[in-house]
Amino acid sequence: MTLALTVAILAYNEEANLRWVVEEMAKELESIPEPWEIMIVNDGSSDGTGRVADELAREDARVRVVHHEVNRGLGGGYRTGFDEAKGTFLIFFPADGQFSPDIITRFYRQMGELDMLLGYLPNSKRPLFARAASVAEKILYRVLIGKMPKFQGVLMFRTSLAREIELELSGRGWGIILEFIFRVANGPYRVRSTPTDVRKRISGESKVMNTKTIKANLEQLFALRDALKKSRR
Repeated sequence: MTLALTVAILAYNEEANLRWVVEEMAKELESIPEPWEIMIVNDGSSDGTGRVADELAREDARVRVVHHEVNRGLGGGYRTGFDEAKGTFLIFFPADGQFSPDIITRFYRQMGELDMLLGYLPNSKRPLFARAASVAEKILYRVLIGKMPKFQGVLMFRTSLAREIELELSGRGWGIILEFIFRVANGPYRVRSTPTDVRKRISGESKVMNTKTIKANLEQLFALRDALKKSRR
């Protein structure tokens, strides 16, 4: 059976959030008439995330789990999504509950006319520090790799693109998804950005706002600059 949509949930130490996030998501996805799947990527969690994920998969055949034996970071999660998704369209979603699942159905209804839809957070709804960081980030992108479409948070795209477009980068950070977005946005594809809302985290801490991840992201950004220079020769 051909699936219309894969929702890849990237989960690292989200034992407290994973069940309610998946159940809320499955309820929202019921409004999509075509077949879909929820694919939980358990990224080497050290808490009970893997156990909860397996329980959810046993309870609902539309939910399946891919376990990473060790933590691979965002980059590893994206790579697994690219390789394992069975749906015509793929969306990555965090397991922390900060994004409402109605974003998925709203995005899906627009994909008939698009190859990629990028979510971003309106600056007016973000704290001052987050807005300042976003401006600095955009300037750095423009200087190092050129103009990027608006993106922050979630994205949906035709899964076939992940198999058609050859990526140079690997590693833990989000450089992989940035390279993917850049190459799609600069190719013969239909790409659009749209604002999304964000909710407060109910439990746990952010897994991306730490020095290890920020360092990996910066390293990948410079690696992406070098890879793009190489491909332009």
